[in-house]
Amino acid sequence: MSALEPSGPIDASLPAGWAPASQEAPLVQFGDITITEHWLVTPAGSAPLRGTQIFVTDMTREERFIPVWAIVFAIIGFFFFFLGLLFLLVKETRTSGFMQISVTNGAFSYQSAELSRGNRTNQLYELQNRANFARGVIARA
Repeated sequence: MSALEPSGPIDASLPAGWAPASQEAPLVQFGDITITEHWLVTPAGSAPLRGTQIFVTDMTREERFIPVWAIVFAIIGFFFFFLGLLFLLVKETRTSGFMQISVTNGAFSYQSAELSRGNRTNQLYELQNRANFARGVIARA
């Protein structure tokens, strides 16, 4: 028996010619979820790709606030000229949270997250594109 052969019994429900998940090249990755040609690989275990569903959920939020420097300039400007209060109209936006990726295959379920970085719209668009590619791979499995 070589090191590449499975040590346990082989599942008869899997079609012949399928390689174990560790031998296939990853096609797409979501956090710690990897999808190969025939397998869904997670830290919790592997599952055949056929019948897998992928869900992407936007769990980010945006906060608008007045920055500290604008408050300081408004206070200083108030004493010298009332137009300094216009600094209070300055707003900054901060995005926080994460994008949640859920995969299910029968009783097998796993969730992963990617932290929000930079532009929330671009990140969600890119993540949805990866999910659509993975759905295409699943459809071919």
